[in-house]
Amino acid sequence: MKLFQQLLVAPAALGLLAPVAVQAAELNIDGVNKYASEEQVTSINQFSDVKPTDWAYQALSNLIERYGCVAGYPNGTYKGGQAMTRYEAAALLNACLDRITEVTDELKRLMAEFEKELAVLRGRVDGLEAKVGELEATQFSTTTKLTGKATFIMGANSYGGNAQVSPAASAFFGTSPATIAPNGVITPGAPIVPVLVPGAFGPNPLGIGFIPNTWANQARQTQGATAFNYDIQLNFDTSFTGKDLLRTRLRAGNFAQSPFGGPTVGLNATEAGFEEFCGLGVDCGDVVAINRLFYQFPLGSNFTATIGGRVRQDDMLAVWPSAYPADTVLDIFTYAGAPGTYSLNLGAGGGLWWKSGGFSISANYVSANGDVGNPIAGTANCGGIGNACSSQTGTAQVAYTGSNWGIAAAYTYSSGGAGTYGGNATPLANTLFLNSAATNSVGISAYWQPSNSGWIPSISTGWGINRNQFNGTSFVDGGLVSTTGITNATSQSWYVGLQWDDVFIKGNSAGMAVGQPTFLTAVSGGNPVFGGPAAATAIVDGNYAWEWWYKFQVTDNISVTPALYYLSAPLGQVSKNVGAIGTTGTDFNNFGGFIKTTFKF
Repeated sequence: MKLFQQLLVAPAALGLLAPVAVQAAELNIDGVNKYASEEQVTSINQFSDVKPTDWAYQALSNLIERYGCVAGYPNGTYKGGQAMTRYEAAALLNACLDRITEVTDELKRLMAEFEKELAVLRGRVDGLEAKVGELEATQFSTTTKLTGKATFIMGANSYGGNAQVSPAASAFFGTSPATIAPNGVITPGAPIVPVLVPGAFGPNPLGIGFIPNTWANQARQTQGATAFNYDIQLNFDTSFTGKDLLRTRLRAGNFAQSPFGGPTVGLNATEAGFEEFCGLGVDCGDVVAINRLFYQFPLGSNFTATIGGRVRQDDMLAVWPSAYPADTVLDIFTYAGAPGTYSLNLGAGGGLWWKSGGFSISANYVSANGDVGNPIAGTANCGGIGNACSSQTGTAQVAYTGSNWGIAAAYTYSSGGAGTYGGNATPLANTLFLNSAATNSVGISAYWQPSNSGWIPSISTGWGINRNQFNGTSFVDGGLVSTTGITNATSQSWYVGLQWDDVFIKGNSAGMAVGQPTFLTAVSGGNPVFGGPAAATAIVDGNYAWEWWYKFQVTDNISVTPALYYLSAPLGQVSKNVGAIGTTGTDFNNFGGFIKTTFKF
């Protein structure tokens, strides 16, 4: 049936034969189209609200029996007393004309009466059909929708404090390769002293190496410039049934050498920062890469399954337990307070969630190097799925959400180097996490949003704890950290985020957050060495992070967000020089800011 005919199917042809007071007004297309899919009734008895005593009972009965051009409302009523416009009356007449073979004098009179309205209606619908045809001929795809987001960030960092660089900090900059003598004796690799900029501090008190600078000056000269960086994402969302989703995301950026996220300070990394990894020492700026590729589909009425070669952990969770932030600043605050649990591991994986009412249960698995064929741990470029070499996470979450609040508890098992990174953990906590045999992480997160915008903000909070297991393995680095004999190491994290909507101007928002990125809190077993040239078992890895931002919603698709942040000890214990001999300083901090512009299309 043509679009024009579908629009003209309606339930009240009787109105054309009875005196009805109407006005020449705009046609209510929605009102007429609402009944287009209804089947025509075959008996007047199908209408629950039409009685033999009604004055139009016989006329309606004749229309049904002779012409079959009367339909009812979905609830089985006719609503004969409802008023209509002249355009609607013309539409109803046309519906009957499609079914009438004999044109009586009365019908000719009605056709003449509504001739003008019928002509206008046909013209409008013909124009609509032409536009629909044009869209169908030029559309990108009948099944795929393209959306995108481009982000510009321009900003800089400032650094302060008197903590001096120690060669022992090379634990976090790698070691040289081991050597094998002709007689088979293996000489372990030596710590690589970080590339230090010139300074005036002379040799360190132990006479080992050279301490030419403070951490503040080191950071200024490696990531102290003002920079302009970008990130762009293109999402191709395809649905074959209307209920499934095949997502393909292309992404590119140039943050690898930006002042946000390294090489000295990692905790000032931005959530928007992205650059495809092309191998160590290779700059992949401006390279477009596949960032997501997964298929999500329902199983029955309560289950949803996801599988993909490039899927992230949170793509397979029924609930993300945070309402913060509306616009991201530091990456630290985008893990619901538990980076070890919600590590956002990205790779090959699959998951399943069940949801009924407000309750949900999710389970998923991701291997970051699941595309690799070499399964031998300890060899170059090893990987695969479900083996000792897989950089893998397995996550289970239980959650409940109400109309404006939610709470979730999650557990994640990590191994093979999966877990935290320099942008959400201190160097010490991150080193122990990634070099452990396995890690068990638990996170508890919740959020609440006010029903109406105002002075009361939404509140999001979360806490996470990680237990790293070493199982007799050893990891020794330049005297800064030794895991020899350690059986377990514990690290924790937390945050609180506040967000206000419609601040000063409707559509604008503001927010702030405070918390502690993942930091080491305890170890058990062995004789660990932490923090400097001398053995020191004291753990003082704690640090604090703050951020403040205001989002200007310039248009529906463009926003500008100025943001500030402060990191009290971005290197944690590394810069505190615990156990050092002499005056080496203990303070190192980072204050920074940027302007973020986001375009959505």
